[in-house]
Amino acid sequence: MRLKVEFTTEPFDLEEAPAHALAAREVIETAGLDAVDVGPFGNTAEGAAERVLASVDALLRKSLKAGATRISLQVNVLPDDGGEGAG
Repeated sequence: MRLKVEFTTEPFDLEEAPAHALAAREVIETAGLDAVDVGPFGNTAEGAAERVLASVDALLRKSLKAGATRISLQVNVLPDDGGEGAG
C-alpha cells in the first residue's frame, strides 16, 4: 500500500521558517519517501505505507518538541499502480 501525507505546522512565521517547520521538513526530506514537495504553506510526500507512517510519527514528535502548537495532517491511500515497491 502507498500513502500520501500532506501537513502543515503552526504557528506560521512569514519572515522565516520556524524551528518546528524545519524539523518537520527534515524528517520528510530524509525519510526516503517519493514525490516530496515542501513549501511555505504546506508539504506533501508519498511512499510505502510503513515509511509514511514512521515519518508521520517522527514528524509529530519532533515538530511538537521544536515548538509547534498545531499540526494539521491528512493521509490518503493512493491507488495501487501495480509497480514494484508499492507495499
